[in-house]
Amino acid sequence: MNAPLNDGPALARAAADALRRGDARAARDLFLQAAQAGQADVAVMLGLAYACRSLQDWAGMSASVDRVLMLDPRNVRALVMKGDGFEQAGNTRAASAYFRAALRSAPPPDRVSPDLLQELRRVQQASEQYEKRYDDHMRTWLKERGFDESQSNTRFGQSLDILLGRKRIHVQEPYHFYFPQLPQKQFYERADFPWLDAIEAATDDIHAEWLAVAKGDAVYLWQNGELNEANAALCPKTMAALANAPLARIPGHSPSVLFSHMPPGTHTAPRNGPINTRLQVHLPLVAPAKCRLRVGNDVREWQAGRAWVFDDSMDHEAWNDGDQARVLLQFDIARPELTEDENRWVATLLEGIDAFPGQKFEWNI
Repeated sequence: MNAPLNDGPALARAAADALRRGDARAARDLFLQAAQAGQADVAVMLGLAYACRSLQDWAGMSASVDRVLMLDPRNVRALVMKGDGFEQAGNTRAASAYFRAALRSAPPPDRVSPDLLQELRRVQQASEQYEKRYDDHMRTWLKERGFDESQSNTRFGQSLDILLGRKRIHVQEPYHFYFPQLPQKQFYERADFPWLDAIEAATDDIHAEWLAVAKGDAVYLWQNGELNEANAALCPKTMAALANAPLARIPGHSPSVLFSHMPPGTHTAPRNGPINTRLQVHLPLVAPAKCRLRVGNDVREWQAGRAWVFDDSMDHEAWNDGDQARVLLQFDIARPELTEDENRWVATLLEGIDAFPGQKFEWNI
């Protein structure tokens, strides 16, 4: 049945019927007529794209897909066809980008029609093949020019892993207060904190004092900015070792200094700290093998007597896959990039938040 040339819905139905029976040329003509009659919606433009693809009219397909994506940027079928268009043009890098976008936008497999599921499996395979070729190309290119895997933990090595999709970008995301324009460092350079020498040198004494007070998962010497005088009195050498540490000073919250105990076979879920104006310090006292901390993309194993400084406002998690408990001296310090005046105002601001009527916001270290 012929639809009137000005009846957009009727023309769209006729075009869909033609596409279903495999008459791609008639479908393309009818979809174009429907669009010209004012029925240029997602369904019509997507149908037109399918008809054009069947006819290998790649320019027509791309133009139709672009219109769909203007109306519905996350349309999975349109993203797949946009990738197909780039692949036909030999631009496999752009094709893979659209294929990955389609895979990210797709609903769970049990909510996808069989034909679309087949398409998604096709583009998944194509994308993986492209990524492997690109990975091999870049690593060979750099290796021929002097780069080797021993440099993978350098800043450049990390940028390469992010480019190749092996790692993702991590930034500070504190859940309570964010201070802008601070450097996005996961772990800090040990040499930037010379006062850690005295703390590391006292590891054996600190370990002995921990044994004297150990009674659970956490034993605090300072907690929420308050000195625990009883515990501190039992740990004089630990307190002396901390004398030159620039402990964070926020009334009601910092410093916190504690012995942290992590049983074997445990894992702390990924999390972010409350603020990004402090840093965390770990001095391992007992560090069995297979105990590690991830901060952002950087995963490190604790070693007894070797301290490190990290930004807990970044996504981080810990594992103890060893056969005994891991024990740390853990404390928070003022972030070195903030001025004395900035630290004072941050503390004043956070006190003001606590002073607002309602339940006080509790932090964790």
